[in-house]
Amino acid sequence: MNLILNSDSYKYSHFAQYPPETAAISAYIEARPGGAHDHVLFFGLQMFLKEYLSRRITMADVDEAEDMITAHGLPFHREGFEKIVTRHGGLLPLLIEALPEGMIAPTGTPLVQVRNTDPDFFWLPTFMETALLRAVWYPSTVATVSHGARTIISASLDRTCDSPAEVLPFRLHDFGARGTTSLEQAGIGGVAHLVNFLGTDTVSALVTARRYYHEQMAGFSIPAAEHSTMTSWGEDRETEAYRNMLKQFAGPGKLVAVVSDSYDLYRAVKNIWGEELKAEVEASGGTLVVRPDSGDASRVPVDTVEMLGEIFGSSLNAKGYKVLNPAVRVIQGDGVTPETIRIILGRLEDRGWSAENIAFGMGAGLLQKVNRDTLRFAMKANARQDDEGVWHGINKNPKTDPGKASKRYRQAVVRENGRPHAVALKDLGERENLMQPVWQDGELLVDWTLAEIRERAAAER
Repeated sequence: MNLILNSDSYKYSHFAQYPPETAAISAYIEARPGGAHDHVLFFGLQMFLKEYLSRRITMADVDEAEDMITAHGLPFHREGFEKIVTRHGGLLPLLIEALPEGMIAPTGTPLVQVRNTDPDFFWLPTFMETALLRAVWYPSTVATVSHGARTIISASLDRTCDSPAEVLPFRLHDFGARGTTSLEQAGIGGVAHLVNFLGTDTVSALVTARRYYHEQMAGFSIPAAEHSTMTSWGEDRETEAYRNMLKQFAGPGKLVAVVSDSYDLYRAVKNIWGEELKAEVEASGGTLVVRPDSGDASRVPVDTVEMLGEIFGSSLNAKGYKVLNPAVRVIQGDGVTPETIRIILGRLEDRGWSAENIAFGMGAGLLQKVNRDTLRFAMKANARQDDEGVWHGINKNPKTDPGKASKRYRQAVVRENGRPHAVALKDLGERENLMQPVWQDGELLVDWTLAEIRERAAAER
């Protein structure tokens, strides 16, 4: 990828639009208040820094970009891009500061701040807006949605489960790879989910975690059926299809998931699992995870838990909630959103069932049904340095939409009453600035591991 072409068309004329005495521009990224969550779990910048910003611009890139952009009808700042190659070895003269990845901050808190380090490149920080904002909003939004689901599940487990900390990491499984627009998106969004949980079927997330965050194995899965493998046996051999799953994958301490709604879920649970194969399920020494995959997502999984309880039995835990026989559990993987999770767990609680009886698989709702406006992400210029080295605060404050007002002056982030809070850098004083340099002039200054990020996110919850 030619980094010069990783921008929006109108950006190519901006080099000529700043005041002539400009020596530097500072810009910052935030999730503005008013979105779907009142906080954001910051994650994902490091992937972009390693994969894209580490690439050197070459004269061949400059030639290609000039040919394309001028044919596109726009001016091309060849002199400026050539200087990146000749003066800076092809690496961008930028300083990027950011909060530590994994930090959970209130919306309205600056997450990233960028400025140029060479006065000839005052136009470069905002030229990078398209790429830099995209690198931050998507993984941070997925991580925040996943974290929101974790909060709902955790609260229910705390109320109904004896060992919530042991159960929680595998309660939300990533089913979203096929619903994304690309392999790269699946990897980026998938690893964002793994900041909060350990369950995933998105293999590209494992690759991404290993490549960019030093995590040899970021998530785990189990053998599971799909409709093609079950229906290939035919409806008259449905029992044989299920028996084969037990034969191939069940055993002491093992889990196997079987989608059971290919024809009639209620018949499959009551007659096949509950009668024909009941003894084999119990004798396996492992756990059968029944997956209802159609119908009313707020009702069918609750019915499934109750049917399995009638068939296989249950016990009361120390908190007075029913727990299924260890031989069976349920996973709901269709129509799952944070709201349906809340409804399902609420209905289970109302009927006396512990949240540990069910897990959830979330697909498009996790990795695809998000956009930049989910958390109202934006990148805006906040300061301009003149040729005498003086910084001047700049911002937008539209009367037609006060919610889009941006921050003035270079920013810092401090802790006040235990929560991150934005202040103007000029007013920082002796307080610790949580924003720290992560990239300067082509050098990665901080290299977080996924383990560190997970630990930080857990401490912030």
